[in-house]
Amino acid sequence: MDPKSFVYSAVLLLVVASIAVAVFRHFGLGSILGLLVAGVVVGPHTPGPLVTTHVEDVRHFTELGVVLLLFLIGLEMKPRRLWDLRRTLFGLGSLQIVVSTVLIGAYLRLFLPLWSTALLLGASFALSSTAFVVQMLRDQGEIASRHGQTAFAVLLMQDLAVVPLLALVPILAEHGPLPSEMPLWEQIARAVADVALVVVGGRYVVPRLLDRLARQNNREAFFLAAMAAVFAAAWAMDDAGMSMALGAFLIGMLLSTSRYSLQIEATMEPHKGLLMSLFFVAVGMSIDLGALAANPGRFALHVVAIVLLKIVALYLLCLGFGTGRGTAVRVAFLLSQSGEFGFVVFGAAKALGVIDDRLFVMSVAVISLTMLLTPLLARLGNALARHLTDEGAEVHERFRHSARDDSEPRVVIGGYGRVGHAVGTILASCGIRYLAFETDAQLVARWRSEGHPVFYGDIGDPGLLGSASLQNVDLVVLTIDDRQAAVRAATLIRSRLPEVTIVARARDLVTCDALLRAGVTKAFPETLEASLRLAAESLESLGIPSAETEMLLRGLRSTDYALVRVGPESNSPERAEADR
Repeated sequence: MDPKSFVYSAVLLLVVASIAVAVFRHFGLGSILGLLVAGVVVGPHTPGPLVTTHVEDVRHFTELGVVLLLFLIGLEMKPRRLWDLRRTLFGLGSLQIVVSTVLIGAYLRLFLPLWSTALLLGASFALSSTAFVVQMLRDQGEIASRHGQTAFAVLLMQDLAVVPLLALVPILAEHGPLPSEMPLWEQIARAVADVALVVVGGRYVVPRLLDRLARQNNREAFFLAAMAAVFAAAWAMDDAGMSMALGAFLIGMLLSTSRYSLQIEATMEPHKGLLMSLFFVAVGMSIDLGALAANPGRFALHVVAIVLLKIVALYLLCLGFGTGRGTAVRVAFLLSQSGEFGFVVFGAAKALGVIDDRLFVMSVAVISLTMLLTPLLARLGNALARHLTDEGAEVHERFRHSARDDSEPRVVIGGYGRVGHAVGTILASCGIRYLAFETDAQLVARWRSEGHPVFYGDIGDPGLLGSASLQNVDLVVLTIDDRQAAVRAATLIRSRLPEVTIVARARDLVTCDALLRAGVTKAFPETLEASLRLAAESLESLGIPSAETEMLLRGLRSTDYALVRVGPESNSPERAEADR
């Protein structure tokens, strides 16, 4: 096999990554650390198998995974929840950047001749890794926890700080700013126009386009349109000089109130997972072990100093904002690493002569190693937080419990036609929260306009069942009219949620038996139940007491409708096929 071929590189990467992830997860160290180590193994800076020498190009491509990650976070982050975080976002987030920049800059000034360069590097190191932290929080189911929301607000503010930081690089260059054909006022106008384009598109254009495609039942075009909208928003923000991830988050938040949000999430999740895995591998490939070995003492000192300074700054600031010691420790250790945006800043600074090659290699290595240490630092922070005796941990648990009770449904209804609507209405009248999925876009629009919690989506979609909002439900009600679709959905639900109770509506006994074999707890043949009810009313009209007719019906149901199974239906080809 040609070692330079794409197929060879892909096979090598997948084999090494899968082995590393399996080993590291076996020892409880997490998949992210395994992917980073896999990147070091197949990278250009270590002996052995080599995937590519174009590490920077690979990293740029895999940043699309970060874009999709922030988009999915935006889908879960309603505008109201973001407004609730405004104090943490603008207060704690802004102070963290300023204080960390000053502390790290003052430390780096001991090794650098200019304050300006030291503060630029300090500001870059002050930014944490959105990709690492958010992915870890999602994997551990802590994105909605108190420390998860606090960390996310700080990360979002750091993404907003990208614009002034990137603008600072050409100002510090000896050769002056980068040449530009556009005056400042026009650049500002262009940035405002790009942001407005994302807002208008996410609020009006994209939902209408998705609605049209859903009504046509064109799922391929639905997926491609949603993906195009995400990357268009990322491109618009990048064109405005901001973070691509910020654009993806913004359009995700605008689509979070759409009836298509859960189906979009189910469609995007597998692609995000693949790209994020490649991103972590690309970060590992950036670690130049040879350059670090040339001056290991100073490199180790920089890593330890930067991590400790960020932990101290974050811990004290979180305490100042009243988060409690438990949450403060978790957030401080979780955000103690440097982020992927530092690669961009240092690359621009090197191109303009603000830093030399030696400092560039050292800075990139510091970012990469702090990322590598993130899973271990997060585990250490959690362990320290659990040993604290203040109310922080109790508040954290109460927050998680209340958030789960308020937001998660107890029942999922698959199919929201006449039967599903009747079930949902009765559940709502009893104060039971439910979530319904329907593949008919017109029905979804109709019921949502009347305030029903109905989303566009197929309950038989494996990606949809992987949604976090469906993991803790107590009951699934299937009212799907199509027999094959109902059986397929029942089989999938039972395999994904083995403990959940499933009740289903069936057209006849043939479908009822098929559903029961697929794992449904109880199935009710609609036509037969109507016939039994009609027979009972007939008997009562002929003078038979109602108590006797109800006893007859209960007996029929308890014997699996044995009395009425004799007839053409039981000997039909469909029945024979179902029995096989």
